[in-house]
Amino acid sequence: MSSLSIIIPAKDEAAGLRKVLPPLVQLYPEAEIIVVNDGSTDETSELCQQHGVREVRHPYPKGNGAAIKSGARAASGDIMVFMDGDGQHDPAAIAPLLEELERGYDLVVGARQGIGAQASMARWSANTLYNTFASKMVGQPIADLTSGFRAARRERFMEFLYMLPNGFSYPTTSTMAFFRAGYSVSFVPITVTARLGKSHINLVRDGVRFFLIIFKIGTLYSPLKIFFPLSIVLILLGGVNYLYTYLVDNRFTNMSAMMFLAGIMVFLIGLVSEQITNLMYKDA
Repeated sequence: MSSLSIIIPAKDEAAGLRKVLPPLVQLYPEAEIIVVNDGSTDETSELCQQHGVREVRHPYPKGNGAAIKSGARAASGDIMVFMDGDGQHDPAAIAPLLEELERGYDLVVGARQGIGAQASMARWSANTLYNTFASKMVGQPIADLTSGFRAARRERFMEFLYMLPNGFSYPTTSTMAFFRAGYSVSFVPITVTARLGKSHINLVRDGVRFFLIIFKIGTLYSPLKIFFPLSIVLILLGGVNYLYTYLVDNRFTNMSAMMFLAGIMVFLIGLVSEQITNLMYKDA
């Protein structure tokens, strides 16, 4: 029977931990439960001691992704479950994830349902865009690219640990890495509740970061799928501009030449990026 480690990143999430830890300990008394205290200033440490769970402490806040990496390094279980410490994730929802892993999947993601599950219309819209774009990239339906509630086989997850960012986009990176490596990924519908406590996401700062996720999706999976269409667009624009200036002024403009060269350069950058990506997954 596989051993289980449950990893919870937490930065000032005492309110959520009070809700999550009691049922978690009751449901999985044999599991290794790890709370990664990411520089908290609240009662996180006291709650860990009270409920008899293991605490991994950061001397200062390093980010959600950094906490995930610390927890994964500290874990000893064959199966690792990651869940938020803000009270959104129901410990009872872990069982369906584990059942899906037993069916042969390498990564199982808890897919949130509806707008209410994702805090706001803006966030739901952004996640819908991520899911649609990522699905086009991998050729498989992706129900929730950014969900932090997931279960994975330790040996598979550790292969991509070095790739994970320290911020909030670790779910995107890990999901796309599993797809790119050819591992089996499944999505299980879950219901989440409103978080307890204040969100650590800043709409302006993290809005820019989440926008960059779109580009990360492409570069993690297949950069050429992003760069090649862009190069074709630039070359076509150069051709249209050349045709227009030739018909109007009977000459070949510098702008047309720049567009042609830009298209070729973008294609070559995509080609090199594709080769680098292949090297990243050479052992997968």
